[in-house]
Amino acid sequence: MAYRRDDIEQVRAATDLVELVGEVTRVVRRGRAVMAVCPFHQEKAPSLSVDPDRGLYHCFGCQKSGDLFRFVQEIHGLDFNDAVELLARRAGVVLHRDPEAARRRSRREALVAAVEQAVSFYHQRLRRAPDAADARAYLRGRGYGTEQVEAYRLGYSPGEGDVLVRSLREAQVPEEVMTTAGLAVRSRTGRLFDRFRERVMFPIFDVRGDAVGFGARVLAGEGPKYLNSPDSVIYQKSHLLYGLNWAKSAIVRESLAVVVEGYTDVIALAEAGRPLAVATCGTALGESHLDLLRRFTERVVLMFDADEAGVEAALRGFERSVPGDLDLRVALLPAGRDPADLASAGEITTIEQAIGDSVPLLQFRIDKELERHDYLREREAAARALNAAAALIARHPDPVARQEYGEMVARRLVTLDGAMVHRAVERARAQRPPEEAAPPSRGAEAGGQEEGERLVLRLMLHNDPAVRPGRLEEGLFIRPEHRAAFRLLEPVLASLAEGEAPDLGWLLGEENAGELGPMLTALALEDPSSLPEDSGEPVRRLEERALERRIAEARLQIAEAERRPGGAPSGLLEELIGLERRRRELRSPG
Repeated sequence: MAYRRDDIEQVRAATDLVELVGEVTRVVRRGRAVMAVCPFHQEKAPSLSVDPDRGLYHCFGCQKSGDLFRFVQEIHGLDFNDAVELLARRAGVVLHRDPEAARRRSRREALVAAVEQAVSFYHQRLRRAPDAADARAYLRGRGYGTEQVEAYRLGYSPGEGDVLVRSLREAQVPEEVMTTAGLAVRSRTGRLFDRFRERVMFPIFDVRGDAVGFGARVLAGEGPKYLNSPDSVIYQKSHLLYGLNWAKSAIVRESLAVVVEGYTDVIALAEAGRPLAVATCGTALGESHLDLLRRFTERVVLMFDADEAGVEAALRGFERSVPGDLDLRVALLPAGRDPADLASAGEITTIEQAIGDSVPLLQFRIDKELERHDYLREREAAARALNAAAALIARHPDPVARQEYGEMVARRLVTLDGAMVHRAVERARAQRPPEEAAPPSRGAEAGGQEEGERLVLRLMLHNDPAVRPGRLEEGLFIRPEHRAAFRLLEPVLASLAEGEAPDLGWLLGEENAGELGPMLTALALEDPSSLPEDSGEPVRRLEERALERRIAEARLQIAEAERRPGGAPSGLLEELIGLERRRRELRSPG
């Protein structure tokens, strides 16, 4: 936020969101409710709910939501400050700079601007420089012509030691910005050198489309095949997915994201008319990547080569967790073929078939585990296969899913019955280490927990007396985004009198809520009549579930301690007794 908050709020107060929406799409008034045909996706019936009093909107179709500034950003492709300036001109409001906010913003902007300059430098070098001939030949061999090079802003980093550094110096880019942005490294003698040399450069953009780093493919010589930018303020590989900035709209429309292994796979699928693919940036797919994809879809297909390396890639990163609220699946391609090979050969139907034949990740992992054992001929092998499969099934948060997978294993292990499999799964659940013992944050079993958390956040957005500051603690929430929302809302409520409505238009704007804004806006616009009469009940349920988690962890700690000489410390036993007493009190408040 580069402008004073008072000025921004003056712009907000002077702008009619319904009028703003009506300039770009059809608005329908139904009593006090205002609905509109959503301009962000193709539809005929109105699904965009507009709250003119609070200046918020939410689409129940594509899930787009935000405040009036976000609406202008989405419609016109602007950043926040540009949106503020546009609406200020429209409302006749004079804006004044906030020096401290401008300083923080300028830091990030300086890093992004440096990377953007490097993108342009490498791109022009690829197009025109004689030393980029091998890079151009490599890209032609991948089927990339001028159109693809331009669309994805591909580039070439020359082999000379400091060509980019010299170019950035001429552009007045400070050396500290070059090193922080991961564009240059300093030698022992203090001299600055280009980080990337003799590589085809794939610029990496964040979800907003800002250039934040590179994936660089070697053409010749020593070094890793791909070299990625180091983590920095703007580039964090565990929170980035290559291609998501281009694919997010198609992913929302088709409710499907396809995770592939390489940048060329992403580009090939997009060029083949299936812009649904994303790739990690030099790291295994992890929970943070899935959190990013959850914003756009609930169905994610991991697509890999069917050879052993591809299979291992499908398993890597999920050794200890099974995301339960995503339909996370595995699609295997013919051995030795990747999406880029197939798409370039015009075999897009093979890719579509693989997506159609994809299987749930847990099923895939169980199948691979069972394949390692000759369970049809040896009873001991069947027991080993059972224990291995049970350990996987035990991690699933949904008891119904555990039952289904247990029955599947029983059908495969014909010498065992369903009851034996069920006992093995429960035994495996009891033996999980303490850090895995708490019910996971996702899945059908956590569905009640998740809905409870959302309900309590809705009460906070209404400043309900049951959720006043001091009556809740962060530990009641499991989902990371719900914890972050609690941390955002609690100090705001502390500044208000009981029953005083928070200014949600300001609170949920991008300058305050950031990526939490859309989720909280959707919660704020849910029908208030659906809130429970006893607003304290959802809080009590979350408290009871939190106690259950702590009790389960305490019991596991005691069970482990009792296996060691001396048994369980008395302090642990006293803690467990206290927790169970508190649970009884919650269950019978009278």
